[in-house]
Amino acid sequence: MTNKTMIAKAVKYALYSGFAASMAVAAPATFAAEEEADDAETVVVTGSRLKRTDVEGANPVTVITREQIELSGEISAAELLRNTTFNTTGSFRPQSGSSAQGVAMIDLRGIGSSRSLVLVDGRRLTMSPSTGSSQDLNSIPMGAIERVEILTDGASAIYGSDAIGGVVNVITRKDYNGAEVSLQKGEPSIPSEGGEREAGSVVFGSSNDTTSLLGGVSWNKRDIVFQRAFPWVTPGASIYGNNWTRTDFSNAFTAIPGGCNEDNFYANGAACAYNFNATNANEASTTNESLYLKASHMVNDDWSIYANATIAKNDSFGRYAPAPDSNYFYSGLTTPADSYNNPTNPDAWMYDPNNPNAVAYDASIGANEPMWFFHRFAAAGNRDNTVQNENIDFLFGTTGYVGDVELDFSVRRVRNQTVEIGNGYLAAQTAWTFVNDFNPGYEVYGDNTSTFDPDLYRYGYDIQNPSSNPTNVLRGSVVTTSRVSNFDFDEIFASAAFDIGELDGGTIQMFVGADRREEYYSDAYDAQSEAGLVGGSAGNSAGGGRDVTAAYFETLLPFTEDLEVSVAGRFDDYSDYGNDFSPKVSVRYQPMDELTLRASFGQGFRAPTLDILTQQTAFSADPVQDEATCLAFGEPADCEVQINAYRIANPDLESEQSDQYAFGLAYQPTDWFNFTLDYYNIQIDNRIAFFSSQGLINREQAGDPIPAGLGVTRRANGSIAQILTGYGNEGDLETDGVDLNARFNFDFEDAGRLASNFQVSWIDNLSIDGGRNLVRDPGVPQWRAVLQNVYNINDFTVAWNVNTIGGQYIDVESVPGNDGVGRSGNMGVWTTHDLQVSYNTPWDGQISVGAQNVFEKYPTIEDFDGREYNYYLYNGYGRVAYVRYTQTF
Repeated sequence: MTNKTMIAKAVKYALYSGFAASMAVAAPATFAAEEEADDAETVVVTGSRLKRTDVEGANPVTVITREQIELSGEISAAELLRNTTFNTTGSFRPQSGSSAQGVAMIDLRGIGSSRSLVLVDGRRLTMSPSTGSSQDLNSIPMGAIERVEILTDGASAIYGSDAIGGVVNVITRKDYNGAEVSLQKGEPSIPSEGGEREAGSVVFGSSNDTTSLLGGVSWNKRDIVFQRAFPWVTPGASIYGNNWTRTDFSNAFTAIPGGCNEDNFYANGAACAYNFNATNANEASTTNESLYLKASHMVNDDWSIYANATIAKNDSFGRYAPAPDSNYFYSGLTTPADSYNNPTNPDAWMYDPNNPNAVAYDASIGANEPMWFFHRFAAAGNRDNTVQNENIDFLFGTTGYVGDVELDFSVRRVRNQTVEIGNGYLAAQTAWTFVNDFNPGYEVYGDNTSTFDPDLYRYGYDIQNPSSNPTNVLRGSVVTTSRVSNFDFDEIFASAAFDIGELDGGTIQMFVGADRREEYYSDAYDAQSEAGLVGGSAGNSAGGGRDVTAAYFETLLPFTEDLEVSVAGRFDDYSDYGNDFSPKVSVRYQPMDELTLRASFGQGFRAPTLDILTQQTAFSADPVQDEATCLAFGEPADCEVQINAYRIANPDLESEQSDQYAFGLAYQPTDWFNFTLDYYNIQIDNRIAFFSSQGLINREQAGDPIPAGLGVTRRANGSIAQILTGYGNEGDLETDGVDLNARFNFDFEDAGRLASNFQVSWIDNLSIDGGRNLVRDPGVPQWRAVLQNVYNINDFTVAWNVNTIGGQYIDVESVPGNDGVGRSGNMGVWTTHDLQVSYNTPWDGQISVGAQNVFEKYPTIEDFDGREYNYYLYNGYGRVAYVRYTQTF
């Protein structure tokens, strides 16, 4: 059986602000059970480094306990956290075709995942090697979690960079005696196939008065789901089917004569489209496996040592449609006029009587001249990506007392690597050479005559009949890509906590600390991808390191029993760009036992990330509109022309800065009802943003400032010689809103107990660079809410939860009058219901049967970011029925 310490009890019953995710209930600290108040030990709550008995402080913290995690029915930390109301605008999750295929993130307040900090046991989770700028929730073992604390206030003064939107702190299990085995299996209802999931964990531990040892394994898996398995999916219509166009695009996109008859190709007007949804799988598979160990030992009455070790392995498989490409993108690969694949050539193979699939030549096709293809190399196979990530995290430390000063020293080493292998990508130079030099079996003589010889049939790529091409041609047209990425760091920590005096309200506490972190990032693509020679793929390598040295303090000033002030500050020095100082002041006032008022003001920052500081220069032929360049090339002034662009690392990049304040209250008018209400306001300046080629041209023409290191270089005739694109500092982001949590508790004695919790997060404003309010734009719901109900009677627990995402407009466009914005259409409120029934058996087992989205609510079907629905905010699984069995020994 579990040996729960007084600290665990204090946290379970005392943490105050309520739980925002599905299937969970949490209690405010002000409303802690009276029987726990007298013997609760001091604890450290996220947002502070000071230990205290009264955890109802000045910072709004939301808690998800282990029991609530089990009631949620979720199989991974990623899915658990992305369903919180604070993740209002949704967040990134594993998907095929993405450079971050296996990564899952959280985006607190809708201001970007890189502005949301994730901790594990108070320590920073390493960045994902796939992104270099955000953290991967899939590296957190679900079975190891004791609880999750979510701080919904800025905390750079405590934790440093990235803690602008808030902090998620995952607290892992400790002080466990015995063993526990849990197995879960689930299946979604909407996709006709795929999406099955399973999870399990084994936990074992032993402790005595001096030593504690805990270990375990945790795993979860979700199968791939192909687009064709969803009932709302319609055939994709890509211009990369089997089309050609003249070099001046005068004929738009036109199907290859007789070349639109193969699987998944179909006529779309004059063009030949490709149905990419027939083979695509947006829902990549994920498999997460983890092993973790925790140990502590009291050396004597004053000192103890501790160690934590975690190995997490995450695998993902994704399938994307076959490679689309055009020789328009490659210099020197234009299909010549005399090519046997050129539709304007009367002697082309597609018109040749020797071709069993020949069609008649139509003279109205026009002049025989060079042209371009926009083609889907479907005969060469799908693009399959396998991603493997391994994260090894080891921490060793010692803590104890010298006199009345509590000291803590620790070292940490993290090695995080991702290996991605891509199959079925296009070897562009080879493939287009096969197309342009296609010879169907003609022997060419010195007098420029040729004779068809079936024995020579054939060399090259027949673009009219792709699937009939020889195996050696198809295999020679594709390439296997690779990407090896690392994000490693080494850390050392030292801190001291002590009392420095007395005030009317109690002891003045002080905490001081320092740490040093050495980060190393590497993102290495294969040579062909980096050189831009792979169709259907792109990427440029990056790599470098830096040191981060920080010193910080926090003090608690209890002026009276009812009024206390916390003051914190942190100085961070980065070896690559400079330094930042982040202060914060928090106030807690309790005018009566039932009411607590709180307020805070702080400043924060986000350091520029290593992926954009160290990226290698990458070439891109960007299409732009620029009058001077068009005229210099003899084209109309409003033409679209390709220019030489280079995406560069910007060594002049600075950190983002934030100012934020919050205030709120916690109130308990009766024994059975309490609530918290908190307002937040965040302003980010010196925002890190990407500046594209066209954006830089527009700025130059308007006379607007251009970030240092970037810009447009022109020749003497005014045409563009090159453009340096990349990231720069400019502009601001502002947002504010309100969080409400109301909790009800009813004790029916022999008839059981009912706990209900209602939580809503409301965005009042979200604007960028002084622009209009983006709230209720597609993808930005104004609110997100959850109502949780848990009923306990004897050995049964019934949980029923209602999860709601607010509506949005479907179309937003600039129009004259009013505020210059026209809004139309309604993406309605999305509500789902979850249900779970659990039974505690007499043999220390538990059987749980449940379903998420019981009534099989479909996602709101409106095109968003190239998909049929907002993939970041909703899911398309339908009813996910599951069963779980847990056995405790």
